[in-house]
Amino acid sequence: MSKENSVVAVYRTHAEADKAVKELQRGGVDMHKLSIVGKGYHTDEQVVGYYNAGDRMKYWGKIGAFWGGFWGLLFGSALFMIPGLGPILAAGPVVGWIVAALESAVVVGGLGALGAGLYSIGIPKDSIVKYEAAIQTDQFLLIAHGTAAEVAKARDIIETTHPAEFTTHSAEAVAA
Repeated sequence: MSKENSVVAVYRTHAEADKAVKELQRGGVDMHKLSIVGKGYHTDEQVVGYYNAGDRMKYWGKIGAFWGGFWGLLFGSALFMIPGLGPILAAGPVVGWIVAALESAVVVGGLGALGAGLYSIGIPKDSIVKYEAAIQTDQFLLIAHGTAAEVAKARDIIETTHPAEFTTHSAEAVAA
């Protein structure tokens, strides 16, 4: 397990998550160290499709501009079909964490692919259960990771955006 410092925030709507990403960008947070995960649609919306254009995934649907904006800012994007969660969209380093967990067939005490990816960077199982529940209820996860100082800076900015909840995970605490 590669332990990382991280802060994970839960946002109720895509507009709130979008605002938070823009605030982090304005605050000088490294966009390579941000990830977002969500379903990308609501039950009353029809997803028209997803496609890949070069190195960027595109999304057709009611909030396509929302996801398109993230895929322009964050590095790496994917659509995963995860049992228990359904289709989720992800952008940023979390994509690599999920893929690495899938490729290594990591099975961590009943965690799904998203949970195994988060666990691989040191996020505890009890927090992962909360984050997966948030995704199931159409909320969005915003994850910032890096050094303790980078995560503290991101946490301070995230706090001003009033997420539904946020938690800081320390690599040192996980190692202990």
